[in-house]
Amino acid sequence: MHSSDARILRGAALPAGLAGIAAVLVGLLLGGTKGALGAALGTIVVLAFFSISVVAVSYASKISPQMMFAAAVFSYITKLLVMFVLIAALDSVTIWNSTAFAYTVIALTLVWIGAEIRVSLTTKALYVDPEPSVKPTAPKADEDADRTADNAAERAAGDTAASGERTADRSP
Repeated sequence: MHSSDARILRGAALPAGLAGIAAVLVGLLLGGTKGALGAALGTIVVLAFFSISVVAVSYASKISPQMMFAAAVFSYITKLLVMFVLIAALDSVTIWNSTAFAYTVIALTLVWIGAEIRVSLTTKALYVDPEPSVKPTAPKADEDADRTADNAAERAAGDTAASGERTADRSP
């Protein structure tokens, strides 16, 4: 994982985790053990979903920029589908408070996104390479001689073609 990706993961996961602990405490106070369990499950879902996305995009960035985009889109689509499946499968479960779960997911999503934005804005990142990754090499002497001969031949061919055009223009 690239150091900037690790910084973003840490910078977003820690505040979201702390907010998740607060959500569990609020769920415990307002909804009892069912509220605490709902908030804890919401915390786990948000931390897992966003962490998987950061890791997937970070891994794909080592391959190519196109793969980064594909990883981001496919991880988003996968998260949506998994969330729909979780909601459908756990709709009638009464072991936890689903309201605490929903509010925790919304709150922690906002905290995660806000923390990612804060880390991204405060990180000093270069947008150009300070040194080129591939240093240009000087052409070999044989290649220089070939290029010079080719250029001279092209100029001579161009001169004769141009003079032929001029003579054609002068003819009656």
